[in-house]
Amino acid sequence: MKLSKLYFLFCVVILSTFNIKAENKNTNKEQPVDYVNPYMGNISHLLVPTYPTIHMPNSMLRVYPERGDFTGDVISGLPLIITSHRGRSAFNLSPYKGSKENVAPVIRYSYDNEKITPYSYEVDLDDQLTHVQYALSHQSAIYQIDFKQANTPAYLILNSRNGEMKVDGNAVSGYQKLANNTVVYLYLETEQKPLQSGTWKNNAIDQSSKKAEGNNAYVVLYFGDKAQTVNIRYGISFISEEQAKNNLQREQKDYNVKQLAEKGRAIWNEALGKIMVEGNDDTEKTLFYTSMYRCYERPVCISENGRYFSAFDGKVHEDGGKPFYTDDWIWDTYRATHPLRVMIDAGTEVDIINSFLLMAEQMGKNWMPTFPEITGDSRRMNSNHAVATVIDGYAKGLRGFDLEKAYIASKKGIEEKTLIPWSGAPAGWLDEFYKEKGYIPALHPGEKETVANVSGFEKRQPIAVTLGTAYDQWCLGQIAQALGRKEEADYYLKCSYNYRNVYNPETAFFHPKDKDGKFIEPFDYRWSGGIGARQYYGENNGWIYRWDVPHNVADLINLMGGNEKFINNLNQMFVEPLGRSKYDFYAQIPDHTGNVGQFSMANEPCLHIPYLYNYAGQPWKTQKRIRTLLKQWFRNDLMGMPGDEDGGGMSAFVAFSMMGIYPVTPGMPVYNIGSPVFKDVKMKMSNGKVFEIEAQNYSENNKYIQSATLNGKDWNKPWFNHSDIENGGKLVLVMGDTANKTWGANSAPPSAAPLK
Repeated sequence: MKLSKLYFLFCVVILSTFNIKAENKNTNKEQPVDYVNPYMGNISHLLVPTYPTIHMPNSMLRVYPERGDFTGDVISGLPLIITSHRGRSAFNLSPYKGSKENVAPVIRYSYDNEKITPYSYEVDLDDQLTHVQYALSHQSAIYQIDFKQANTPAYLILNSRNGEMKVDGNAVSGYQKLANNTVVYLYLETEQKPLQSGTWKNNAIDQSSKKAEGNNAYVVLYFGDKAQTVNIRYGISFISEEQAKNNLQREQKDYNVKQLAEKGRAIWNEALGKIMVEGNDDTEKTLFYTSMYRCYERPVCISENGRYFSAFDGKVHEDGGKPFYTDDWIWDTYRATHPLRVMIDAGTEVDIINSFLLMAEQMGKNWMPTFPEITGDSRRMNSNHAVATVIDGYAKGLRGFDLEKAYIASKKGIEEKTLIPWSGAPAGWLDEFYKEKGYIPALHPGEKETVANVSGFEKRQPIAVTLGTAYDQWCLGQIAQALGRKEEADYYLKCSYNYRNVYNPETAFFHPKDKDGKFIEPFDYRWSGGIGARQYYGENNGWIYRWDVPHNVADLINLMGGNEKFINNLNQMFVEPLGRSKYDFYAQIPDHTGNVGQFSMANEPCLHIPYLYNYAGQPWKTQKRIRTLLKQWFRNDLMGMPGDEDGGGMSAFVAFSMMGIYPVTPGMPVYNIGSPVFKDVKMKMSNGKVFEIEAQNYSENNKYIQSATLNGKDWNKPWFNHSDIENGGKLVLVMGDTANKTWGANSAPPSAAPLK
């Protein structure tokens, strides 16, 4: 009997071990980075939403193949660094096997068998029978060039489009001038010694000339006529050529491209693995992890071994052990990318906020940046949303930055800098008008602009600026309150209601007013406002800006006459026709794509809108709408993004929404609950604790929440506080295929405090 029991237990152990191994083999055959598809969304209706970028998380060195678009079958050389999200390569490497008569600054290639991962690149230059492998680190990279064709000259051509290139044996160095006195530097070495090197003159290498300057300055290295492999490594810098060399030597000890790729793979798995998802559909995992990968594209750390060049004052600084970050398009990323980083990488978020404060100081006027790039603050778009990143982090427990300094810089950026879109000028008449009247005045059709610094293309965007500034002032008031500045907190709370000044009670839309307080008439909320509706709104029409009060949805509901009317207005947006042909509509408002009625899934001001049903007693409609939008517009193919992605701005919405939550109001430590796509999500918080979201009865059709528990307690709210999960926790959602219209219906998420 005992023997039989032992035998039985032995068999159970063996079978259990086998099953565990089999399960691991089936479910863990891929790591998070293996699900990333850099090609997803590389083209869309009208815009270029994403680029297939190779980079380490938030790192200075970024590259992608240069071609006309992402269905093009010709690439222009090989990139060495992309200095901005939508820029060309600053330097260009062209391996060339062929006649000397065809040597040129940049060689255009037919290519095949291209493979891109976040950490590596591989391609065949098929006309030349050349195979290319590439991998990178933070400030350096390695190319392996396999010239397979024999009896043909093999060259490497190194180009700077606007600068200088010089060669000394197997070493090439140089620089390229960017905007705003910013320069990027290169230092490159080949493992194999070239037989000749120099500048190119009269169809030959001039070995007596080692330096080329100006536009398309280039040098050429010749390696003989045999089939061979040439290994290349290089470093880049925004400080100097010497620093580029130091960066290379610090990061690369050899020319092993495969080993470097493995290091990069491990780094990406660590970053993406902070959130582990479980489900039956690999396509959904691809969508999720590709979105996560894009959230790490910006901003970038430009500290180079303790120093960094700042385009904000044109100087090299010691970083004091705190990395310096830039290239952050805050108008897009404050909404969800920054809040996601607060949850999983708080240390980096603190470093980014400190970088904003340094930028403000370095620019001289102590104005918070709005659109910090490698070449300085471009002041793009409208409003001043860096203030939202400050209070969102602080409200969720982030410390390590000076809140007083952040308050002063944010306040100066809102009050001393003009509110005019795309302008860094001091405040003027329009700003004084806003302070006095509480709105930006609009011009009548055909009325001539008289205010200096208003762009002839971008216009005043009076509704977008009024609503955006009201929200920014709410954020500023929250900081004032945290600092104990009651009088200023009360003042900015009052300002945060300025959206009321442009609300039209007869139409229930935010409607532009002239300087005399009269609504612009006649008016159509679909397309009045010219190109991009910019005369009144900004890239989107009045139907989108109707909902741009993220800090005070409760008051917006009251303005519209209560929950029922608010819901009816939301519903109508999703069925309201374009009113014109798509050709005419998109010719005027090209950013307003991804349409469901007048709703646009293609631009960041729309991202919070599907969650607004939670505030008006119908969370089930948020659950339905989120699942529908994700399925309609986000897919694992070239057309998988409906509009501008903007370096994580939209991808963070996808990542959050697939997990089943979303931060509607940055600055308020609250998450709305939607409808999770996955059976289980485990998020490793910045403090090492784990927050888990479990969807019971998980399936594609079971999109509706039937009941819920949070940390073991019954939960009948379509939202929760950050404090509920900051030390770990578990949200369990029991799902079904039929809406439970009572769950969460009586507990709206918080809104701004009422006026006293």
